Order: sequence, then C-alpha cells, then structure tokens
Amino acid sequence: MSSYAAIHPDWEKPRTNMVDGYSLEMTAKEIEGLKEAAPLIKPATQIAITFLPGEEMSQRVEAAKLVRELGFEPIVHLSARRFTSRAELEQYLADITREAGVKRVFIIAGDPPEPEGPFEDSLQVIETGLLEKYGIDIVGIGGHPEGHPNVSKPDLWVWMEKKIAALRERGIIPLVVTQFAFDDDAIVDWVKEMRSRGIDVPVRLGVPGPAGIKRLLGFAKRCGVGASASVMKKYGISLTNLIGTAGPDKLVAALDKGLSEEHGRVRLHFYPFGALTASAQWINDYAAKH
Repeated sequence: MSSYAAIHPDWEKPRTNMVDGYSLEMTAKEIEGLKEAAPLIKPATQIAITFLPGEEMSQRVEAAKLVRELGFEPIVHLSARRFTSRAELEQYLADITREAGVKRVFIIAGDPPEPEGPFEDSLQVIETGLLEKYGIDIVGIGGHPEGHPNVSKPDLWVWMEKKIAALRERGIIPLVVTQFAFDDDAIVDWVKEMRSRGIDVPVRLGVPGPAGIKRLLGFAKRCGVGASASVMKKYGISLTNLIGTAGPDKLVAALDKGLSEEHGRVRLHFYPFGALTASAQWINDYAAKH
C-alpha cells in the first residue's frame, strides 16, 4: 500500500504501540483548547477541524491556520449538504489552502435531511474537480463499523468503493476514517470485512477520548452510535451509574489484541468531545505505559 507513507510516515513501520501516528479532532471554536493542549501533542500530529452548524467559515479557516502555526497538520472537514453553492465550496477550498496550507480534507454528506445547496453527498463534492484544482492530496471518507441509520450495510460498502475509485481517478490518495464506536468486536469485524472485499485503503479507527459518562452517551445518541448495556459494560460503563468519567483504556487494549496483519495497517483517530487536553494526556500516558 504505497499510500501509507504519504498519510503518515509511521504507517510504513510495524506498529509498536496502538497510539503510534494517532490523529485528533477539534471544532472551529476550540482554539483556546488547542493552545492549552498543544504542548502535550506530538509535533506534526494530524488534527481534523469539524464542519458544524453555528460556525462561521472564517472561524474554520482560523482554526486551520492555528493548527498549522502550532506545528500540526490540519485536516479540514467538508460537509457536502451544508454548502449553499459550488462557489461557496470553491471559496472555502481557496481560503484553507492559501491561509493554512491545507493538503488534506475529510468529506461527509452531513446532517441536514435536505441539502442546503447543490450537493447531496460527498461523492458529488469529489466529482467537482475542485479538490485537485486546489492541490488537495489526501481525502478522508467515512467508515461506519456499527452501520448507518439511513444507509444499509451493503450500500455503505458500495458507496465507499465508488468514492475510493473517484479519488484515485483524480490522483488523490483515499483514507477511511470511522465514526467513533464503543464495541471492539464490531470494529475488528468491520475492518476484516473491508479487507476481505479487497478494499486496501488505510484506515483510522474512531475512538472516544476520556470524557464524562453522560457526555459520552449524549454524543453516542446524537451520532447514531450503538451504546447498549452489554457494549458499554465491555467499554467499562454501567448504564445504571452515569456518574464520573470514562476513558478508552479497555477499548484500545481490546483493539490492540484483536487487530492483526490481516486487518492491514490501521491507526487511531481520537474524538475528544471538547476535552483536547485530557485526550492528549491520556494518549501520552498510554504510550508511556506500553
């Protein structure tokens, strides 16, 4: 898989630690949080900037600039259904590439049930030709180990293959980044199925960062992530006791045990849920212990 080194140099090496070559996620409003967490984050770490409602385009651009200025690699989200026009998409790509040197984006359809502009899904954004026009080298697309509430599992694989093919036709390296999940078995089985289908794309597996239990469950519900009593028990949470915080210790340990060469090279992508410093500290502690 020649695309590994381009995505992250660590990926050409055998994994010695589950947090090798990790990536993080932040919102455009978490500028102060990133400044606070920065000393704890490994230089050149890839940090994704989400595309959420209630933000201005300028806020997202400023967040990407800060990521670059602090010595990290920005990955800017593009939410297809939230762009009101092709011109707005092009202006955003022009701004993030000029102001923050962005070379990587992550494209999702987005939450609106109806598009706010011409784009129904992420494939339509890829097919505009604007990504290569503005020098985007690597594009992340979504993966769903626990399925998607609005798309059947067979269709999810079809769409993934279509998007990968469209990116490769344009000379862009594809990367799959999954929604966060709590169930290690579902994650490992999903990666195994992906490889059995001949999909050789590098994968980042979404992992929740340490957070308050109620906050974790709230994000899970909002994102359509499974959080049954049996799964949460495996993760280390009792649904009868929602007091306190929980970290991904058990999940990461289980992934470390469950993933092997047949799953290809994978790395972790942490969803901090507004707690960048806590996530960065957890990662450093895990690396020190292992």
